[in-house]
Amino acid sequence: MATKLVVVTDRVYFTEALADAVLPSVLVVADISAAAPASEEAPHRRFEYKYSFKGPHLSQTDGGIPFWIHTGNAIPSADQVRITPSLRSQRGTVWTKNKVNFEHWEAEVTFRVSGRGRMGADGLAMWFTTEQGLDGPVYGAADQWNGVGVFFDSFDNDGKKNNPAILVVGNNGKLVYDHQNDGSTQALGTCLRDFRNKPYPVRAKITYYKQTLTVMINNGFTPDKEDYEFCTKVDNMIIPSEGFFGISAATGGLADDHDVLSFLLFRLTEPGQQPPPPESEIPKEEKDKYQEEFQNFQQELDKKKEEFQKEHPDVQGEPIEDLYETVNDREIRQVFEGQNRIHLEIKQLHRQLAMILDEQRRYVSVITDEVAKKGTNAESGQVSQQQLGSILTSQQEVLKNLNDLRNSFYESLKQIGSVQQQGNAGGMGTYETIQHFNDIKEHLHTVKRDVEHLVQRNNPAEKAVKCPEMPPMPSCLSTVHFAIFVVIQSVLFFCYVMYKSQQEAAAKKFF
Repeated sequence: MATKLVVVTDRVYFTEALADAVLPSVLVVADISAAAPASEEAPHRRFEYKYSFKGPHLSQTDGGIPFWIHTGNAIPSADQVRITPSLRSQRGTVWTKNKVNFEHWEAEVTFRVSGRGRMGADGLAMWFTTEQGLDGPVYGAADQWNGVGVFFDSFDNDGKKNNPAILVVGNNGKLVYDHQNDGSTQALGTCLRDFRNKPYPVRAKITYYKQTLTVMINNGFTPDKEDYEFCTKVDNMIIPSEGFFGISAATGGLADDHDVLSFLLFRLTEPGQQPPPPESEIPKEEKDKYQEEFQNFQQELDKKKEEFQKEHPDVQGEPIEDLYETVNDREIRQVFEGQNRIHLEIKQLHRQLAMILDEQRRYVSVITDEVAKKGTNAESGQVSQQQLGSILTSQQEVLKNLNDLRNSFYESLKQIGSVQQQGNAGGMGTYETIQHFNDIKEHLHTVKRDVEHLVQRNNPAEKAVKCPEMPPMPSCLSTVHFAIFVVIQSVLFFCYVMYKSQQEAAAKKFF
């Protein structure tokens, strides 16, 4: 059997008895039916972020919610909004800052109501009203609202054991909410659902489409977000064309934590119709405000440009493109950066040559000391001609390696000079320049390996241990070693002078 409702002139629904007592002007009689409508094509949904919020970055650094305001005891955090904590006599609300003017919409609310007791109070409400009910006695929001409210009532005021319950209540701004009967005399639709202390968050989907308000509930027993079941539906319902969305909650003698994890609003558009562009949704006042701000900013920018041109008259008339790097400029810059890296590697090789020179000096000093000792104590033993030949051969090999290093440095510096000349010629021959750099890099790696091999072969610690005994002829041997030392020092000094001169010439070309 269908329950009859009366539709009055101010766009609000009541039961027939209440309408006869309060508002006698009756226009239309509507039926509330739980039967599903005929299958039809689903509407198009478009997410509206300016009327929504969700985690994980829900609140800003100042504690506010983007595009929303919160009042009372509401506490925004990173992943949820605690509308009221589990303390007695608490109230809290959150409301959109801007009005919504959608003809059809769908709201998905994810919340959690939890408390220690078997019973809780008072409940949570989702609103769509013409004005923001920032504070009041109806679940923390104002009474005598103009719009519709969906109430999640957790306390049994009338003692009929019909709570927790979900109610849909409409108002035209004149009706006072019936707290004593839990709003049952004013409800347009209701269903009994226990939404307290569930293992998963409870989800409510409230859809207003073609003058039909439908409430679907996910009971929170499973993690499936789409596991909705039917709660109630109100047909032929007319609500204000513009309004604010809000969520409120309140506690009384008993207290629960009322947490809202997300509120997602979608604009619904009938199939075959295109939704209006986003620009059309901005009110004219806001457009004028933004346009004025833009004009002020443009004027300040022009003023700063004029001041800059007065302070820097030499840069007037230059095209903006000159401020950016061209392809040729970038290639030349890369060439110079490569040359700088090559210079750094040459410096490192120079340090390694200095280390080799120090090792040779220590090696010669060790041999000289041994020769001096053997000159004073000739009876301790003599060195064979084969050992002496090995010493001379090793020293000659060291001298040869140093000459090879000198020649390698000279060739590297010649290649660097040729690359610099090509780079200064206007950035031409990029491919050949890259090939030159690759050749130089391979050559330097070869030189580096030779130096490391030379260091390993001429380790002073090992040579000092394996050095043979010198014959009792200090005058001849000391002269040979002294001559070798002088030749090595001369060659190294010549290499260093060439390297410094080439480095200074390269620095002048760079700067």
